[in-house]
Amino acid sequence: MAEHEHGHGKRHVRVAVIGSGFGGLGAAVRLRREGITDFVVLERADSVGGTWRDNSYPGCACDVPSHLYSFSFAPNPDWPRTFSGQQHIRAYLEHVADTFRLRPHLRLNSEVKKMTWDTELLRWDIETTGGDWSADVVVSATGPLSDPKIPDIPGLDTFPGEVFHSARWDHDYDLAGKRVAMIGTGASAIQIVPAIQPEVGRLTLFQRTPAWVMPRIDRPISGVERSLHRALPLTTQLRRGLLWGIRELQVQAFTKHPNELGFVEQLAKRNMARAVKDPQLRAKLTPDYRIGCKRILLSSTYYPALAQDNVDVVASGLSEVRGSTVVAADGTETEVDAIIFGTGFRVTDMPISERVVGADGRTLAETWKTGMAALRGAAAAGFPNWMTIIGPNTGLGNSSMILMIESQLNYMADYLRQLEVLGGRVALDARPSAVNAWNRKVQERMERTVWNTGGCTSWYLDASGRNTTIWPGTTTEFRRATRRVDLAEYEVVRAAVAKDAVKKATSVETGGDGDGAGSAGPQVEVGA
Repeated sequence: MAEHEHGHGKRHVRVAVIGSGFGGLGAAVRLRREGITDFVVLERADSVGGTWRDNSYPGCACDVPSHLYSFSFAPNPDWPRTFSGQQHIRAYLEHVADTFRLRPHLRLNSEVKKMTWDTELLRWDIETTGGDWSADVVVSATGPLSDPKIPDIPGLDTFPGEVFHSARWDHDYDLAGKRVAMIGTGASAIQIVPAIQPEVGRLTLFQRTPAWVMPRIDRPISGVERSLHRALPLTTQLRRGLLWGIRELQVQAFTKHPNELGFVEQLAKRNMARAVKDPQLRAKLTPDYRIGCKRILLSSTYYPALAQDNVDVVASGLSEVRGSTVVAADGTETEVDAIIFGTGFRVTDMPISERVVGADGRTLAETWKTGMAALRGAAAAGFPNWMTIIGPNTGLGNSSMILMIESQLNYMADYLRQLEVLGGRVALDARPSAVNAWNRKVQERMERTVWNTGGCTSWYLDASGRNTTIWPGTTTEFRRATRRVDLAEYEVVRAAVAKDAVKKATSVETGGDGDGAGSAGPQVEVGA
């Protein structure tokens, strides 16, 4: 890897990738396949794996089938179960890092503190805990599920017992016989509850909103199946294709015809009725919103665990802590030894955005104050040569995020090709008009989806109630939309006229199709 010193001991690379989860490792593989070896992957932890490294709580597993939750370019014929556990997914990502020789590019224990765009030199200056870098292009793959969110609960700091978030599980703390409060009923909580229920003394679940839970059809993948997948790789592809196709067909119900989901609600209610015989508990656990509005959860063990004698369900959120007593919003008081938060992540206000400083000196967080928006889920206006993987409105409600990541990697690859074609010191900056047009189209499509009309408040919505996380279409549509970079959607910024271009980017967008730099930047025919 050609990393070069650049004054003041700063090392310079063509591309800096931030994060080494699925997005970051995928970007690294794609860069190598495009013939780009001058790059680093900056990772704040001491190993790869992203959210699959951080989330090691009991019962942690994926709710997307294994053969769909893996890279198309790195199929794994040896998945042990139809839905894989955390340790197998983490091992898969370590395997990807080895197989594609990514280790020399990794810089572990290098948390990005600040990224600043240099308008003179057209490059990003990056400060990390492991030293300083500069890069022509930054690919931010920090992921939405990386920074845990713990609600601000009065009195929590005075709690004498153990407190931790599901994504920062304390494996040294023995839960055996303890009185435990589980806060939240999302995807993590419904895996943790059945895993810890048999060993704790008493488990109190604080449920602000009940979830719709469908049975999880999980089973070991037989040795015969695995041998077949190894001998005939086409069978792995067929299996993946089938899993993908079923989910593509389901999208219509989520995005255009939410009323058709009534049938699925009946299945979910039947699933509950089988395990929960107590009508009062059933009433507590029955949602009052359309299925799909929040993420549909998969578990065949959650309801049976809640029906056990040592479990209490409080149909209310946690509102206060008084010593070792936890108090719910409805006044219920419970004495506990430990509090576990399954309260999700900072998704609509990603912490990395506070550390990215763009062309006009503003942070990405300031630019996104009224809501996240990025052109084709990747590029933000005023942040040249910076792109994000799993950016705004690229999340999915029913399929594999790896499909979306690979589409964004296609876009990243073409972005870098366009910079090569343009030649010289050059940057691409998304036009505000293009970002707005894209975002308007996405939000218009969002209006009739179950996520916006289903009658719930979910982590998909930001503080102002806008859905800035979910993609309102099929993965096929997204792949088409990100196949290549349309230069008409970008300002072409060149070193000599960088300042003028920056001024123009921050002034009112006129909708012209030049690059804001007179004859300094070439006019390139799209697709030429």
